[in-house]
Amino acid sequence: MIKGFKMKLYPGQEAEYEKRHNELWPEMQDMIHEHGGKNYTIFLDKETLTLFGYIEIEDEELWAKGADTAINRKWWDFMADIMETNPDNSPVSIDLQNVFHLD
Repeated sequence: MIKGFKMKLYPGQEAEYEKRHNELWPEMQDMIHEHGGKNYTIFLDKETLTLFGYIEIEDEELWAKGADTAINRKWWDFMADIMETNPDNSPVSIDLQNVFHLD
């Protein structure tokens, strides 16, 4: 299953966002894989500061369980100062509709 979503950075945080992801914690990477995520890519639209995420997941329910892990909540807290977040520090994330895919 393929998921697409968008999030939003705060102005001036582009380099910091990229830096933090280039230094992704091994335990965060493990959690993504353990919850069925692979081929995870995030793109940045520099004009709007919109982030576009793409990830392949095994199962929607398994993937959703990753949000409740301690490491994921620690990551949300770590990222909250540079992007739009909800009151629990989860990123404001809007799922995108898949309208075309070609293998």
